Amino acid sequence: MSFEGKTAVVLGASGALGSRISTMLATEGAHLTLVGRRADALDAVGSPSQADRIERIVADLRDPAAASAVVDSAKARTGEIDFVVNAAGVVAFGNVDELEGDVVEELFLSNTFAAIFAAQACLPAMSKGGTIASISGVIAEQNMPGMAAYGASKAALRSFNEGFGREARRQKVRVLDIRPPHTETGLVDRAIAGTAPNFPTGLDPDAVASTIVDALADDAVKDLPASSFS
Repeated sequence: MSFEGKTAVVLGASGALGSRISTMLATEGAHLTLVGRRADALDAVGSPSQADRIERIVADLRDPAAASAVVDSAKARTGEIDFVVNAAGVVAFGNVDELEGDVVEELFLSNTFAAIFAAQACLPAMSKGGTIASISGVIAEQNMPGMAAYGASKAALRSFNEGFGREARRQKVRVLDIRPPHTETGLVDRAIAGTAPNFPTGLDPDAVASTIVDALADDAVKDLPASSFS
């Protein structure tokens, strides 16, 4: 599949994976709506030559109204949306009895609820044959001590995507749940609480982003309700 002339919304577009995915899609000719919480970080994504095909929106997707506003803006520019990539999220470390309640709440708001709000807003605007992809991570399958709450928020996202994928398929929209293992995105150094354990060297974020873009373009998995990272 060619991305030339296609429209894409990337949530968490200023992060390590989101920015790479955005750049790759723009290079392939897609029209992009990039969403993040910081204007300066969003401004760094893409090149001046791509400016006419990139819209940047500062939004807090923990608010369901923000997701609706993003979709309305994207539709106003392009009419409908072909791809949505949710690369947003936060991480926290610490045993369950050490985590403050507001940290647990933030994990689920950012990693689970925001994804659900985005899915609700995006589905009616998707083109037939479009794709909505969310990055849950391998921890959604294999949780770890010291990361139980974070892993639970990602497992909840994975479970949501499984059911949502079956619903969206009725509208000819594919839902992908992307589950890469630990990747060198720098997210562990920006934890909202706790200190990361000593992880082995993770995957190259460029390679992971490229695999995700390939999955977006892969018509061969269009009938699947969800697809893990491979």
